[in-house]
Amino acid sequence: MRSDGKSTTLTADGNVFAGPARIASIYYVASGTAGSIAIKDGGSGGSTVLELATPASATATQYIDFSDNPIRCATSAYAVVTDVTSVTVVYV
Repeated sequence: MRSDGKSTTLTADGNVFAGPARIASIYYVASGTAGSIAIKDGGSGGSTVLELATPASATATQYIDFSDNPIRCATSAYAVVTDVTSVTVVYV
């Protein structure tokens, strides 16, 4: 992974970064209910560039690495977090 990466941790919907970004990895802590994480380009109403389903398990965690082929958000990166305890998004 590149050394110039930054990260944002969210527990609810919100901006990952308010400018162009490439998503390099995601780490999440699931909740007791099955949920999802969506990354949108261009704010809450933007285009969905990534959608992940999360398991119903309060102790489940997962790290997903996209560093070989980062997911591009040309305008801004925004996360929609549904029934997930927290999500950390690493971007460059």
